[in-house]
Amino acid sequence: MANQRTAVEVDGFRVEVTNLDKVMYPATGLTKGDVIAYYQAVAPVLIPHARNRPVTRKRWVHGVGTPEHPGQVFFHKNVEAKHAPAFVELREIVHREGTNLYPLANNTATLVWLAQLAALELHTPQWRFAETVDADRHADQLPPDRLVLDLDPGEGAGLPECVRVALLIKEVLDGMDLVSVPVTSGSKGIHVYAGMDGGLTTEQTSDIARQLAQLLEQQHPDLVVSAMRKDLRGGKVFLDWSQNNQNKTTVAPYSLRGRQHPTVAAPRSWDEIDADLRQLEFDEVLERIATHGDLLAPLLPD
Repeated sequence: MANQRTAVEVDGFRVEVTNLDKVMYPATGLTKGDVIAYYQAVAPVLIPHARNRPVTRKRWVHGVGTPEHPGQVFFHKNVEAKHAPAFVELREIVHREGTNLYPLANNTATLVWLAQLAALELHTPQWRFAETVDADRHADQLPPDRLVLDLDPGEGAGLPECVRVALLIKEVLDGMDLVSVPVTSGSKGIHVYAGMDGGLTTEQTSDIARQLAQLLEQQHPDLVVSAMRKDLRGGKVFLDWSQNNQNKTTVAPYSLRGRQHPTVAAPRSWDEIDADLRQLEFDEVLERIATHGDLLAPLLPD
């Protein structure tokens, strides 16, 4: 395929794009141009939740492929400053193996640039950088403003079991006076987010999530497992509390998923968490936003 390069203007920024007709999801025919259009359309609701969070990208350069020939996927954390357009905000994180520069999905042009790079999935932590930075792109990491629990069904379990666990989690969070919102992950399970006021460290928040998972495992041993061992998950839901760790990320709300169909990590209302629950695709999510707005908005920091 010819490397057809063009430039589009996005909110006053010039973004170069190529190969807009490349098929990224063969099962549906969704192209790179369609992916870019989705991220442009969803930007008003995605950016407020992703703002100032470092973005780890999961890229399918040649598309997701087919079940027989799955596309190759790459995890990207670091980005070289010289390769990032001027409109992309960058922040440093020091890891044990070195220092990485991460992009922040703080404007629509950045989302278009990431989609152009075939970053179908965007993953972010539960904490944000502070607004102010120094000349070297350093910024303070703020305490988490949300808690997340990832409900991952093991073999022999599925969304119905995740629904049961999600409703149990809601009862606990309600008892803690924490506002919570469920998100169908776009993969197999459900994410349950709860708003935090920034008064706890990541270690304290992670400990709360761990204790909640262990409590539900004790109360419902035939349904919930809190340990990461895969041999314990048969017929149960693994309640992954570890994604509250400072170094862990979760697929961002409203991000596409690199599945056979273009499903989305889609915020839902608690009224929808019932036996008929299913994962949603990108066009359904856009329709829901037009009708209902951002269902995750109650968790935005003041």
